[in-house]
Amino acid sequence: MMTDERSKRYFKLSDYVILAMLAAMGIASKVIIVPLAQIVTGPLFLPGGVVAGGFYMMFLILGTAITGKMGAALLVSLIQAALVTITGTFGSHGAASLFTYSLPGLAVEMWFFFSKHRGCCPFCCFIAGMVANVAGTFAVNFALFNLSFIPLMLSIAVAALSGGLGGLVASRVVRGLQKLDII
Repeated sequence: MMTDERSKRYFKLSDYVILAMLAAMGIASKVIIVPLAQIVTGPLFLPGGVVAGGFYMMFLILGTAITGKMGAALLVSLIQAALVTITGTFGSHGAASLFTYSLPGLAVEMWFFFSKHRGCCPFCCFIAGMVANVAGTFAVNFALFNLSFIPLMLSIAVAALSGGLGGLVASRVVRGLQKLDII
């Protein structure tokens, strides 16, 4: 019984491998999603990176939903921060990436901690995606853009909607993995 309880709290090697793969998929998808979002949102004068953020934030939610462990979303975001900072890939903000990539993971962890959810239902995934993208938008604005109040509020509203939608996509992925008896 003690080892059963302990295995639910501590990460195993397979958990770390899954989290690293999710982090890499998040970075890889960003390269494709951001330019597409900017093409679509450009004529609408909406921030393309904020819209795209909702969909690559889903990898943070998937980390917790797949492993079922607290700290998974933060680990995915820290791995992403390290990857982007070291390699200088698309979306790098230099050393500020350590802050801008880590804050969304921390926001997801806080939501899951206070709600006692772990990516188990569409509602908790929607809110997790929303808080992740809002936190990321705020972090990028604070570290780089310094937008005035009205553009910042527009960006945060768009971030909340697209983050929530990304959370719903994460929920569907989790449900599909459950149907296939993978998790």
